[in-house]
Amino acid sequence: MFIIIGLGNPGSEYKNTRHNTGFLVLDKIANQRNLKFVGGRGPYLETSFKIRRTTVLLIKPTTFMNLSGIAVRSVFDFYKLSDYSKSLIILDDINLPLGLMRFRSKGSDGGQKGLKSILTHLGSQDIPRLRIGIGYSFTDPVKYVLSPFSKVGQPDIAIILQYAVEAVESFVSNGITVSMNRYNRNVLFN
Repeated sequence: MFIIIGLGNPGSEYKNTRHNTGFLVLDKIANQRNLKFVGGRGPYLETSFKIRRTTVLLIKPTTFMNLSGIAVRSVFDFYKLSDYSKSLIILDDINLPLGLMRFRSKGSDGGQKGLKSILTHLGSQDIPRLRIGIGYSFTDPVKYVLSPFSKVGQPDIAIILQYAVEAVESFVSNGITVSMNRYNRNVLFN
């Protein structure tokens, strides 16, 4: 089983904000496969599907971003998982330009508070993640990440989300090394 965790904030006021990029990717996967998220056995929503014979569990924490680790810890505890190599955290990154994606097999939180919470609650930095650049043209980072993508940029966002869906499927089918080589680039400048 693979666990794919998209980060974001619950609530309609945050639905299409930059900080909810992880949720947007999971929603795109779910929409393409006609899946519905349901309440999990902890503070998260879940749905699942199969790629070949492998179960893929999609997780959306219902905690706020900065408390994502509580939800992720409860997922790993419920499913009795300790091997983080078959999990993937999808998150926004204000330190990357819009459209740049970076798979990493491990590392620090890079200042992203949702990832920091997860690393703290799991007690490990050895958790694969897919960072999706949301741009860095802002004066107030909190206001920027909690604001929606511009209407002008919607075609770019559609490209980014589709590319991220393909990257997630590659991660499950081919592993992180192949996925890093194939998807670590800016999808807007092919």
